[in-house]
Amino acid sequence: MADRVLRLGVIGLSRAFDLTRPTLMADPRVQVTAAADPRAEARAAFSSEFGAPAFAEAGELLEQADVEVVYIATPHATHTELTLAAARAGKHVLVDKPMALRLADCRAMTEAAHEAGVRLLVGPSHGFDPPVVSAAALIASGELGRPRMVTAINFTDFLYRPRRPEELDTSQGGGVVFSQAAHQVDVVRRLVGARVATVRAATGAWDHGRPTEGAYQAFLTFEGGASAALTYSGYGRYDTDALMGWVGETGGPKDPEAYGDARRRLLGASEAELKAARAYGAPREPSPSPIGHEHFGFVLVACERGDLRLTATGVDVYGPDARRTLDTPVQAATRHGVVDELWAAVVEGRPSIHDGAWGCENLAVCLAILRSAAEGREVAISEIEDSP
Repeated sequence: MADRVLRLGVIGLSRAFDLTRPTLMADPRVQVTAAADPRAEARAAFSSEFGAPAFAEAGELLEQADVEVVYIATPHATHTELTLAAARAGKHVLVDKPMALRLADCRAMTEAAHEAGVRLLVGPSHGFDPPVVSAAALIASGELGRPRMVTAINFTDFLYRPRRPEELDTSQGGGVVFSQAAHQVDVVRRLVGARVATVRAATGAWDHGRPTEGAYQAFLTFEGGASAALTYSGYGRYDTDALMGWVGETGGPKDPEAYGDARRRLLGASEAELKAARAYGAPREPSPSPIGHEHFGFVLVACERGDLRLTATGVDVYGPDARRTLDTPVQAATRHGVVDELWAAVVEGRPSIHDGAWGCENLAVCLAILRSAAEGREVAISEIEDSP
C-alpha cells in the first residue's frame, strides 16, 4: 500500500478545519482534494494552499469522484444532514464533535453509513490526544489494576472567544456542554474503558450577555463501579494551563500575562468582525510551533495500584513503588491520531473507537448533564432520549 492515500474533501473551512489543517498537510497518508464553504475568501485561500477546487455548495463536493472521505467541520446543527448526504454519495465520513444534537439523528447517521457500506468516525476530539492514548493503553494492560476514579478539570476563556449567535444558544448546540463536555467526556471514557451509567450535574449560566451554559460540574458513574468528576469553566478567569506548564490547549506556548485578553477584545468591537478575523482565509500571523500535545486540562486517574497524571508531553505514572514518566514525542502537527484511526477504518477495515455508536454515547452523556442540571437529580443514561 505504498502509494495508497486517503483522498479527503472538507466541508466547512472552519476554525475546526484550520486546527486540523497542519496534520492534513503533513501526513503522507492524506491528500486533500476538494473543499466546500460559502465564504469566497476561504475558498480562495484553500485553492491557493492545496491546489484543489473549492465549491460554494457541499453537494458539488459530494459529486467529485476523487473524494473518498469527507471531513465535516461545519456548525453542530448541520452535521446530520451533511453526513446523510455524504453516506448516500458513497463517501466515508469524519464528522466533528458533537456528532449531532439529537440521539435520533446520531442513530440515523450511523444506520445510513452502515447501509451505504462506508465508515463513520467522530472527531477530532481530545480523546485522540497522544497522552490520553498512552494512558488508556497502560490502563488496559492491567499493570496498575482497574481505574477507579478520574478527576478532570479545565478552566478556559471559551465563552469569550468570538461567537456566532447560535454558539450562544443551547437549543442550537451552543454553550460549553455540547462543545466542551464532548471533549471531556470522550477523554474520561477512553481512560475508564466502560460505559457511563449515571450522571449528576450542575451547570452555570452567569453572564446574561452570553445566555448559555458557561460552566458545569458532573459526577459520572460507570458500569463496573468507576467514577469520574468533571469540572469545566469557560468564563476566562483562572486558567488550568497553569497546571500544564503554560502549554495551551492546542499545544502551543501560552502567555500567563495575557489574563483577560479574550473579554477585553469583545469590548466595543464587532463580534462578527472578530470572528471573521480568526477564520480560515483571513490574513493573520502564523501560529507558533507546538511545544506540547493538545490537551484538555488537568486529568488524574486513580487506579487500584497506582495513579496516572496526564501532562502536555506524556504521562506521569505513580506506581506501587516508584514514579516514572512516559514521554510521547511532540510533532509539528498534532492530530495524526485522527488519521491513524481513519486509515485503520477505511484502508485496513479495522473497528474504530470513535465510531457512530461512540459518538452517540458521548452525546447521551452531554444530554444527561443538561437534564440532571435542569431537574436537580441523578439521571441514568438509559433515561436519555432527545429532549435535553
